[in-house]
Amino acid sequence: MGNSRKTTAHESAIRAAIAAERRELAAAFDALRPEQWDAPSLCAGWRVREVVAHMSLGFRHSLPRTLAELLRARGSLHRMTDRCARADAARFSAAELAALLRDNAHHPWTPPVGGYTSALGHDVVHGLDVTTALGTGRAVPLDRVRPLLAAVDRRSLKFFGADLSDVSLHADDLDWTYGSGAPVRGAAQDLLLVAYGRKVPRGRLRGEQAERYTHERTHGRTHIRPHDRSRD
Repeated sequence: MGNSRKTTAHESAIRAAIAAERRELAAAFDALRPEQWDAPSLCAGWRVREVVAHMSLGFRHSLPRTLAELLRARGSLHRMTDRCARADAARFSAAELAALLRDNAHHPWTPPVGGYTSALGHDVVHGLDVTTALGTGRAVPLDRVRPLLAAVDRRSLKFFGADLSDVSLHADDLDWTYGSGAPVRGAAQDLLLVAYGRKVPRGRLRGEQAERYTHERTHGRTHIRPHDRSRD
């Protein structure tokens, strides 16, 4: 009985965090200038508008429709999400894309694996794909980052294509470390991005191996690599 109550309370807290994150991100996206919607995100090959379109995919597509899209993509999840994000980014206006998050703040969607914690990770990390790339300065509340870092393991690192070989991550603002090897230090939300296979702007991480996880830039713009697993 005690374990059941604890699980229910934890799930309720995560769902409240999801709703708050979606509402706050919708407000942040509403404030973006038109040119920012077409700026590159941290998701390889996607602009801001593709990322935001992707964030609401689970709210709008039923399971049968999702399976049909996956079949069209010959079983490739990455190909499917890319096709859908590009189509939806063209279909919806910026205001509509932001509203889809706000209007679905309490939607019960979860990814196929990981339950509500993975759903929170989906929102937080894709939100950071936008706000970190644009340099808006948004800080995700640490009580939303903490459970996501706690869920980092070898399986998640493999799925997101994050290479932490010979490296250990050390958060400045949380009591959290992961891995063994040369220390890479930074804000918890930046290390979360690293664990999800992203590269962050130069200067946000410290350590001998920090450059492995920073942007490659050409003429002041982020160098985007195609077919990156970090989109998911």
